[in-house]
Amino acid sequence: MIYLIITYLPSLLCGIHVVRTGREMFWLWLFIIGPWLAPAFYVLAVLAPEWMGGRTARGVGKAARQAIDPERDYRNALRALEDTPTVGNRMRVAQAAAALGRWSDAEAHWAQCAESQWADDPAILMGHANALLELERWREALSRLEQLKALGGREATAPATALAFARAYEGLGRDEDADDAYRFAADRVPGLEAGGRYVAFMARTERRQDAEIGLAELERRLQKIAPPLRAEARVWRDMAARALGQN
Repeated sequence: MIYLIITYLPSLLCGIHVVRTGREMFWLWLFIIGPWLAPAFYVLAVLAPEWMGGRTARGVGKAARQAIDPERDYRNALRALEDTPTVGNRMRVAQAAAALGRWSDAEAHWAQCAESQWADDPAILMGHANALLELERWREALSRLEQLKALGGREATAPATALAFARAYEGLGRDEDADDAYRFAADRVPGLEAGGRYVAFMARTERRQDAEIGLAELERRLQKIAPPLRAEARVWRDMAARALGQN
């Protein structure tokens, strides 16, 4: 009896928190199935961000929630769109589909957003451009980015926009333009994506020495990222390493 109490006490305490705060009931089933593992995930995904606050804690919590139920945001977004078919809700669906790597789905929703009265909205133009890039529809992506640039403002000159331009230029074989855009983005876009893509670009264009220096910098930055978020960042480091023929 004492063993059972000790085993399920974390689940009981976390279950009480779930009920009192009105969170998703699937947690209760997880607590029953995994009386130690599920409470540990709950602490990481829900309680730690509440206790600590801040961007890092929220990022850790989001990563844990995504690991447990990766399609949650997508389902919720679809439900909201069905209930209220607004451009804002369609944007949420597009963003959630992109987060799952469903780029054809995301592109279709962004395209519908772009046909509305919000066709010149920077978020829509950027979202659509990124989906087109993932589908390797380089010329269409560049057209969206040029629309964004023509609007002016902060979004037109943002590092993330420069990274998108670099990818489009590279896809179209405009290597000189791509290099300028990659160089600008690599030192300014948070995370390792811009740097990883730039290293891979340099490796492809036979600038091996520069690429190896860039890879060493990625390694250094990777070690500074919080361990729960490191796996996502490692994807870009690994992509750069493969471009150089390394593991």
